Amino acid sequence: MSSAAVRLTAGNWEQEVVQSDLPVFVDFGASWCPPCRAIAPIVDALAVEYAGRVKVATVDIDEEPELAERFGIQSVPTLAVFRGSEVVDGRLGAAPKAVLKEMLDGALAAVPAAVRA
Repeated sequence: MSSAAVRLTAGNWEQEVVQSDLPVFVDFGASWCPPCRAIAPIVDALAVEYAGRVKVATVDIDEEPELAERFGIQSVPTLAVFRGSEVVDGRLGAAPKAVLKEMLDGALAAVPAAVRA
């Protein structure tokens, strides 16, 4: 999974996602999943590219089964954009960088300008 992205756990979910002032892009994946490994460098690049505008994070569902169950994750990778405790966008399966950027840009477009400034 990604190294520039925030590693989410049941213990830090509230602080990192629910209380975040930024939209949070979450990559739910697993180390045994080839498509998850394939998109990890893209997720890592997006974490750097969108730093300060969108928080990019990962959840290893094997290490955090409570989060996987909480969000009904049955297939990986599952990609979701959260605003607070709400999922505002999501998709199942790996996707090219352009598609993931569309998700992030869509999340930014929905954030009031005063918050983005």
